Amino acid sequence: MPTYEKMTASLRWRAVCLKKEIIIVHNTSTSASVHRSRPAVPHPWPAIAALMIGAFVGMLSETSLNIALPNLMESFQIPAATVQWLVTGYMLVIGIVLPFSSLISKWFTTRQTVIFGLVAFLAGSVVSAMAPTFPVLLTGRLIQGIGTGLILPLMFTVAMLIFPPARLGTVMGMCALVIMFAPAIGPTLTGIILGKLTWHWIFWFFTPFLVVALIFAVGFLKNVGTITHQRPDLASILESIVGFGGLVAGVSLASRYGWLSPVTLIILVVALAALVLYIRRQLGLEHPVLNLRIFSITAFRYGATLVMLDFAVILSSMYLLPQFLQRGLLLPVAMTGILMLPGGAINALVSAFAGRLYDGFGARMPVRCGFLVALLGTVILLFTGPHTPVALVVAAHIILMIGCPLAMSPAQTYALNSLSGPQSGDGSTIINTMQQIVGAVATAVTTSLLAMGEGQAAGVDKAQAFTRGTHYGLAFTLVLILAALAVSLKVRNFSHAEQPETERDIQQAPSSHR
Repeated sequence: MPTYEKMTASLRWRAVCLKKEIIIVHNTSTSASVHRSRPAVPHPWPAIAALMIGAFVGMLSETSLNIALPNLMESFQIPAATVQWLVTGYMLVIGIVLPFSSLISKWFTTRQTVIFGLVAFLAGSVVSAMAPTFPVLLTGRLIQGIGTGLILPLMFTVAMLIFPPARLGTVMGMCALVIMFAPAIGPTLTGIILGKLTWHWIFWFFTPFLVVALIFAVGFLKNVGTITHQRPDLASILESIVGFGGLVAGVSLASRYGWLSPVTLIILVVALAALVLYIRRQLGLEHPVLNLRIFSITAFRYGATLVMLDFAVILSSMYLLPQFLQRGLLLPVAMTGILMLPGGAINALVSAFAGRLYDGFGARMPVRCGFLVALLGTVILLFTGPHTPVALVVAAHIILMIGCPLAMSPAQTYALNSLSGPQSGDGSTIINTMQQIVGAVATAVTTSLLAMGEGQAAGVDKAQAFTRGTHYGLAFTLVLILAALAVSLKVRNFSHAEQPETERDIQQAPSSHR
């Protein structure tokens, strides 16, 4: 399950910033200026449509493939340890590209970046759809990740630049709807496609949307950024790729070769060394790629940690559940897609209002309640087996999908509200980036435990063996939830004060921006 919960929480943070911006503009210029956007974009809705469609397809792609993994394993005769690279590799590329989105905007125009991102995703989809072998399919999938990594952050940036502040609430609401709608319907659409057609059509399904997005981008999108040709820090780029890529690769290879194998250990040691150098370099640079200094802020540190743990819970459980329905309960793929829909829809609905709980109750209560609910859903899944009623599995999925978004939005709002000024953008970039990396690592670890559980289930049929492997993976999910509950004990009600931000606080914004 992807990252649309983080977008919902980010929208609330941007709304607070927007209120402050409106008051600043009102106090320093005429009120009419509030209703004018900064760049002159005569048709802002068709312009932002290109990014919305691209983001929709990116989020759809991130969630829809989980349900197709058993089919792909059978088609290419590959183990779970190999096929999971279609999930982890995609998120890894997004996580590598995201931190450099700001730097890319300093070297290339908005049109160039968006059109390149859409073309990259389109090319990756075509390559994947026509792939005769798994390496070719994986290559196309990685190219798709480049497109998503470029499009996602630009959607919000461009929206805030081309629309006047008075209309940003509506625009951000539409962006949130796009982000939430795609993951909710992704598994169901994939199940329907696989029920009638082959897996190739999952990727062909993306292409018409991307062509339409390209038409909007070429016809209506304007350049809204400023080209400064900021010098890239090549050492940071290299350390980031080796560190994050090696970490995911090492954990992924552990499911095939074992955690103590020389290959796994060497890759992990090199990756960890690169990450240490990367962190030290970011702390020493005047303009770092990721401003890791903000982790010294207590509320951000705890809030961001909770967001990472929550996202790892979502990714690990949603990686296992569609496969368990097919290989543990022996249900057809089309039925699996339909059974995944209630949980996905509940996830989207809870995400839509969970952020508001922060205003009335602070972060402590929603976060703790959310993880307790998620704990209940995970425990129920741990007691399932090949003969468990399908209704109980669906109910456990729904319970899990109530708890995770219930904790996600308040935790992220708690983290971002502890920041001010340029730190806010740094915090959002760090959270968005680390979620993709943590999600990829969590999926890889879950795959390793799944294979371990299957391997230890000797003398039983395949359904029982896969069920045991699923329980091993869900035990990891349970540990993540317990860790999150422990961290939640450190969370205060509000990150700035013991009450939410009031109009009096907002009216003081001009003095803080001078």
